[in-house]
Order: sequence, then structure tokens, then C-alpha cells
Amino acid sequence: MSGRVVLAGGSGFIGGAIAARMAAEGREVRTIGRGPSADARWGDRDGIARALDGASLVVNLAGRSIACRFTDANRAEILDSRVDTTRELGAVMATVASPPPLWMNASTASAYSTSTEQPRTETDPLDEEGFSEDVTRLWEEALAEAELPGTRRVPMRITVALGAEAPATQILFRLARLGAGGAQHDGPWFPHARYRGVGVAKDDPRATAPSQGHRTGGRQRFSWMHVDDVVGAIEHVEQHPEIDGPVNFAAPGPVTNAELMALLRSTVGMPIGIPAWRFMLEPAMAVLGTESELVLKSRWVLPGVLTDTGYVFRHPTLRGALADVWSEMRAR
Repeated sequence: MSGRVVLAGGSGFIGGAIAARMAAEGREVRTIGRGPSADARWGDRDGIARALDGASLVVNLAGRSIACRFTDANRAEILDSRVDTTRELGAVMATVASPPPLWMNASTASAYSTSTEQPRTETDPLDEEGFSEDVTRLWEEALAEAELPGTRRVPMRITVALGAEAPATQILFRLARLGAGGAQHDGPWFPHARYRGVGVAKDDPRATAPSQGHRTGGRQRFSWMHVDDVVGAIEHVEQHPEIDGPVNFAAPGPVTNAELMALLRSTVGMPIGIPAWRFMLEPAMAVLGTESELVLKSRWVLPGVLTDTGYVFRHPTLRGALADVWSEMRAR
């Protein structure tokens, strides 16, 4: 592929991997962000227009990290940072002379309902109630708002991306090396309203329902994707004009949480792993300033569109992906 690539909100490790791959292939990469090194900054519509006009591909990864407590202030920032930037891109894109033919916008596989019984693909409805699920629906609706008849729009429903520079990956390996890499077990806990849906008041009867959890016993599913395949899948979508609409960015080999932790222990050579139940996780997550949902929700997602269109995964198995990441981490 050729042509200019516009990378919005790409200051994290996924954005860095995309920029490095595209630059290595000789493509011009322009960035939109908040930092001084960005080619255009959010709010600068003229600068954003210059970046977008005539571009071949736009990849928008903008959004505040969800590795935080879902306080009212953080909830508002998580939602606004996704929806507002997506709307701004769409509004500016609709005004340029040559809009890009492909706009890929970050989304999340957390939109799908919790499941330990069957996997979810792009054909399944987004019918789960809760904050993360509502944010995803509103995010994807913002992507569809602008009048851009000549632009394919692809929500990237990304699962956990694995890489040597990924904070989540580093935490998982650290747990395994310290002997704390046992399965995480969901269970009862005090109800709270932090997971309530967007627009649901704290005193609404629905507010505490998403916090009740599920008795998965370490059988909650872990869907993932190596960062090499995240970049590879973006290139694959660009090369396949028939792909238009949501794409699950997930490897074909999801595992249970217990299997994940066992593979981590095996990769780092740690024979033991202390399990953790929800009553142990909740106080620890509060101290760390994040939410237990990140490890307890069952995300069983398959790459339906990528598989159907012939994408060949570089890292199809979790064992191989973890070995690759661990090798890179040790080499640093």
C-alpha cells in the first residue's frame, strides 16, 4: 500500500507500532494529538484538514485510558475523549476536497456481553448494559455520523493487545514472576454504581446491576491480539475494500483466565501462582486506582471478518505470542 497515513491519538504503544511499520514501508505519516510533536492538534481544524485532505488512511486511537477508577469525572473524560475526537475528525473530513477512502477508528471488544458459553463475532448484537458497553455504542455511533459516502468506516473492536511496551502485558508478566500469577475468580462483592450505563443515575435501580459479577471460577475468557497482528490487520483491511463495518481485532485462540495465567507462569519459569478471589482483588484494585472489571469480565471474541477475508495471523496462539513478547522484554 502507499499514500499518506494520518494517525490520530497514537501516542501509546499501538500507535507507535503503527507509525514505525508505515514509516518503514516508506509511507508519509502525519499525526494528530495534544502534544507539541503532533503535526496537528485537536481543535485546530485547519491543521487537521491539511493532514486529512488527500490521505489514504486514517487511524484514530484517541481516548483516555480506562486503567482508572470509574469515578464520575473519569467516566465523563473516558466518554468525551472518544466521542468528541471522533466527531471532530468526521466533521473536518467532510469538508476536505479529497476525504480519505478508509477511516479506521478505535473501539473495544468490551462492547459484547459477558459470555462463558459461546464466543462473540461481529454478527452478534451489542446488547450488554453498563458503562464500557454504552461508551462503545456511542463511540461507534459518532464514527457513523458524518456524511462521507466515499469513505469506508471500520470500528476496530480491539481486545487486549500484547506487546513488550504494553502496560497491561508488563503487569501480567510481573504478577507471574512474583508468584502471584494464579487465576482470578469473580464472585460476590458490595454493589456499587461505577459500572452503570451512560445517563443512568446513581439511584436508578439499574445502577448497581453491572457490578454484581459472575461466578466464573477462573473460566472467564481472555481474548487477545499481538501488536504485530494489530498492525497487520490494519494493513489487511486497507487491502480488502469489501471490508466495511466493525472488525474484531482478536486472535483466533482465546483462552480462559486460568489458562492465561498458567501460560504466563510457564513462559517465565515460575512453578507457582497464588490465585485471587474478588474479595482480594477489589481492595488491591482500589489501591492501584483501577477496576476489577478489567480482569474479571469474560471477553470471548473471535475474528470473524479477518478470518473470512483470509487474514493470516503472525501469532495465532497465546503460547507463541507470550514467548515472543517475553523474548523481546528480556532482550531490553
